[in-house]
Amino acid sequence: MIILIGNPLTSLAVNDYRFPVTDPKFNATNGDKRSIMALKTLSCRVLPKLFNHGVIASTKPLNARDAAAAAATALLGRSSVRGYYNAGKPRHTGPGGAAHARVVDLRSDTVTKPGPAMRQAMAEAEVGDDVMGEDPTVDELQKIAADMFHMEAALFVPTGTMSNLIAVMVHCRERGDEMIVGDLSHLHIYEQGGSAQLAGVHATTVTTLPNGTFDLEQLESKIRHGYPDPHYPRTRLICVENTHNIQGGRVLPLTFLQEVRALADRYGLSVHMDGARVMNAAVSQGVPPSTILQHTHTVSVCLSKGLGSPVGTMLAGPRDFISQAVRCRKALGGGMRQAGILAAAGKMSLLEMVGRLEVDHRNAKTFAQALLDCDPLLFGVEMAAVETNILRFYLQESSLSPSEFCARMAEVGEGEEAALGQGIQVLMYPHFGNSVRAVWHLGISHEDTQLAIRKMQFVVSQYSKEKLRAQ
Repeated sequence: MIILIGNPLTSLAVNDYRFPVTDPKFNATNGDKRSIMALKTLSCRVLPKLFNHGVIASTKPLNARDAAAAAATALLGRSSVRGYYNAGKPRHTGPGGAAHARVVDLRSDTVTKPGPAMRQAMAEAEVGDDVMGEDPTVDELQKIAADMFHMEAALFVPTGTMSNLIAVMVHCRERGDEMIVGDLSHLHIYEQGGSAQLAGVHATTVTTLPNGTFDLEQLESKIRHGYPDPHYPRTRLICVENTHNIQGGRVLPLTFLQEVRALADRYGLSVHMDGARVMNAAVSQGVPPSTILQHTHTVSVCLSKGLGSPVGTMLAGPRDFISQAVRCRKALGGGMRQAGILAAAGKMSLLEMVGRLEVDHRNAKTFAQALLDCDPLLFGVEMAAVETNILRFYLQESSLSPSEFCARMAEVGEGEEAALGQGIQVLMYPHFGNSVRAVWHLGISHEDTQLAIRKMQFVVSQYSKEKLRAQ
């Protein structure tokens, strides 16, 4: 979140960090001179967009230095690797004033909304007090999940973050125990360090490879030995992520999972899968989810991403594990009462929404191929890595950053309505390593994908014209 404070502006805050305008972090003597000069040049272009976004609230005009600071704030916020979790939906309509522009939202598959059939199922759900074990719809959902995953039991949990935290708490039974996670895993990066903060569990990391896997020798080297030596934590758990979010929806090979499980068994460790999108992995590999999950002890499966539920995650594993998980869920505030209203949506997600994930995968590949076919070639895409609904691609022009490309895709540009017949706003986010992340989901049709391609081609055309004029 970006907040500009003061009237006139005296300080600014970026993602909860506040800087006075005179802060040395923004002083030209600290090596920021060229950046500030560039931001002064850009401020006339950037600031009107910020006002339209509702980012800046001020009743007095900003002077040149304040304008530059405001532009710096905006660009810092846009370039953040956390950006795709922080940014809001663009509100501006661009110079064309296209108040009814078509929006293609590729920010995340968490933006899905329940359709009429799911809403009806929720409205008609039979409910009871789930904390007392008396909600029949929750019970049905938990049985469906356990059977589908070939696990002994399952538990309905409000969120994926809570589900992963519960799994860590149950597997790592003593404070000071240790888990091994990938250095680019969602659990390690995007869940606020809850395992340490709330469970007292130490994490050690292994390098996440481009396909989401680990080097098994490095993994084995991270396992602690010699317990109860008082100098070291005790290794209890290995966590894997399937599909892998940061690495662009990569599907973990079954042979890798088999080898991880064999290694864990050799040392008496447990394997937990952050399977937020494991149903995408199953569809991609053409196998039932149980084929994947046979190599894990426990799994967390999100219902509110590609499967379309408004809320909820399933945590599954052995019966005694789930018994302990119920206690942890209660302690974390996750015990819900008449939760059958939500569980009804979850039932529909598992029973009716899995097969359609192939549509999302196909649409992602269609857009990826269009990027490669673009003339001039501005984008880098590894087609073999586009396995599911998440696409990660790269900008190959140093003068066109991921932040700038995303901003252009999200606004209705000058002449766009005349060229395309309508304004099109395509929402996506800058990502790790000079890349952009786009995610397909049930709210995005083949037609929407074609609109996104046309918008991308328009943006590339406009950028190329601007670059030619500047030469």
